[in-house]
This record gives sequence, structure tokens and C-alpha cells, in this order.
Amino acid sequence: MERDFMEALKKRRSYYAISKEKVLSDEEIVSLVEDAVKYTPSAFNSQSARTVVLFGKEHDKLWDTTMEILRSIVPAKNFASTEEKINSFRGGYGTILYFEDQSIVTGLQEQFPLYKDNFPVWSLESSGMLQLVIWTALESSGYGASLQHYNPLIDEKVAAGWNIPKGWKLLAQMPFGKPTASPDEKTFLPLEDRVKIYR
Repeated sequence: MERDFMEALKKRRSYYAISKEKVLSDEEIVSLVEDAVKYTPSAFNSQSARTVVLFGKEHDKLWDTTMEILRSIVPAKNFASTEEKINSFRGGYGTILYFEDQSIVTGLQEQFPLYKDNFPVWSLESSGMLQLVIWTALESSGYGASLQHYNPLIDEKVAAGWNIPKGWKLLAQMPFGKPTASPDEKTFLPLEDRVKIYR
């Protein structure tokens, strides 16, 4: 089982060429996300992670909205590459939105003032773990995904478009779909510069 986990982790990559072809049922994807949210660790077992899963027209709406916002910001002469990138995300099967519930974070800050400055950091660490868990699980299931950060530009429209509770802070967007092309080759820095061992 450990080998399976590490193999899945090694295969996880950023896929930008994705399609709307179904690999899992929507119910299986939702179950995958729910298990990840339930079992990914969080500081003080705060369980501050929140997700929104968008399929079909709701997924398309997110990227249409993002395109509209970016069109009003990016100069027209430079917009072609932006449009191509957003269309690649829209071409996927769905998108997972990652949030952290700030009411949980501030509640912990009030309850444990000694650790006040740490709770926002721990909240982000927990979200990062959740993103990796879901990303790797999608990879294992035959989907390709990437992690995007169009927040805070899209925060207001997302909150209004999907009735997001006021305290939820958007951190990332993960479009996913069946890969239609291989990702670029990944290079690695020398491990001896990144891992120190003392015996």
C-alpha cells in the first residue's frame, strides 16, 4: 500500500491539456473529495478546509467568469495566451475550489492567544495537504489536474455565483479532466542540497 501511495505521488503532475471525457462518475469524484476533506489533518483538528466541486455548466461558468475578469485587466494585444490558458481549464471535466473557513481560524486565535500568529499559517499548511491529497487521488483515478490561483481577482464573483459563506477564503482552483497530452518533462534539483541526514 505504501508503494502504491508513493507511485501515485511520483506520477502526479500539472496537466493543462485536459478534456471533458468522463473517467469517474460525479458521485465517485464527490466521494473522493469528501474522504480527502474528512481525513486530511489540520492543526488542533480544526477542520477548517472547505471545498466546492463544480461540474458541467457550473465548471464552464467559473472559467467564463474568470476570462471576463481577466479580459478587463490584460491588454488586448497580450490577451491571446491568457485566453488559451483559460480555455484549457474550461476544456476540463470539472473544477475543485479550495477555501479555508476564517471563522475557525479566528476562533482558534481567540481561544489560544499564545499561538495566535501560527493559526493562519497552519490553516494554509492544512489546505496545501488537502490539495495534494485530492490532486494525487485524481491522478490515481486517471484524471489530470493543475493548481491555479486567480484569487483574489475572482473572489467576489465566486462568492456571489455560488453562494459562498462570508467567512470562506478562496485559496486555489483545481481544474481537472482526462489528459489529452503528456505534461512537460519534470526536472529535479539535487537531493543532497534538499535533504540533510544525521546519524
